[in-house]
Amino acid sequence: MGKIVVPFGSQHVALPEPISFLFDTENEIITKVEAHIGYVHRGIEKAAITRFEYNQLPYLTARVCGLCSITHAGAVVHGIEKLMDIEVNKRIDYLRMLVVELDRIHSHMLANGHVAEVVGYENLFMQTFRAREDVMDVLERITGNRVQYDYQTIGGVARDIDLETAEFAKKKLKKLKENVLKVMEFHDSDYTFGLKTKGVGVISKEMAAKYNTAGPIARASGLETDVRAEFDYLPFEEVGYKMQTRKEGDVWARNMVRFDEVLNSIEMCENILDNLPQGEHQVKVKGRPKGETVVRVEAPRGECFYYLKASGKKVMDRVRIRVPTYANIPILKELFLGAKYSDAQAIVLSFDPCMSCTAR
Repeated sequence: MGKIVVPFGSQHVALPEPISFLFDTENEIITKVEAHIGYVHRGIEKAAITRFEYNQLPYLTARVCGLCSITHAGAVVHGIEKLMDIEVNKRIDYLRMLVVELDRIHSHMLANGHVAEVVGYENLFMQTFRAREDVMDVLERITGNRVQYDYQTIGGVARDIDLETAEFAKKKLKKLKENVLKVMEFHDSDYTFGLKTKGVGVISKEMAAKYNTAGPIARASGLETDVRAEFDYLPFEEVGYKMQTRKEGDVWARNMVRFDEVLNSIEMCENILDNLPQGEHQVKVKGRPKGETVVRVEAPRGECFYYLKASGKKVMDRVRIRVPTYANIPILKELFLGAKYSDAQAIVLSFDPCMSCTAR
């Protein structure tokens, strides 16, 4: 077919995000890639040091990303509490872990469902999203919302959880686990699905380390990196956290790592619900933040980094955010080179990209 230049994004069924790739192709093989980032600039970091007071930042930073709003709000909450020397009780820690892991589940299910969609498995996409509804119901019951939860607050959480809600959550999680295992079995055994995902977009462990990849992208290549195991911002190991890795490093492995993490998160949530400590869901907060600190949290897509600086005023001096998708873009660009253009959608969706997070 000769040489053809093909635009991919920023408006595409597989990539409705503020990024554009320009592919030079020769006989359906990608030979050159240009990436253009920055179609949207929302000014969230600037707003955090000009228009919003420090106690409003959890609400603001939750808008960095709709899917992992709990993670962003949690990061800034942990940082501000550190600057204000606020110590929360064990019940608050457990409630925060519960919603963080529930959020991880629904994000991973969405990502894997989208991969199934772009490789031509519409029914698998629908099955995955139908299973995901159970965790969305739990999040809505606990926080009051399905997407923008606004649950983590400075000094605690917005709402406590009662026995009836805990039982509701456990029933939903049990049903979710059964459905996840069924979907995983299909991923593992279907021959045609394997042709479209196995051996596609392979990242070796060495490549993952060289490009400093984050989250499931790194762990699917055997690179053991997870902030939950490296930074004790919450007691994850107390409730059964186990790092999940695969070695294949392809589209299939990235999906399977997410499913492995979903199962581990379900186990963690069940342990939290069965062993929720006594205590209030809020502690008293006095003073204003002063000093500077960094916070690392494990978002569904990988390490999310916050730098906070304050001088005892109502408004912060500096808020700097680095999201995991931004860290994974360089290796994504490299993966396209030499790949079939028909595999581009599966490769990019296996990264679970949230490019709008990078436009802050």
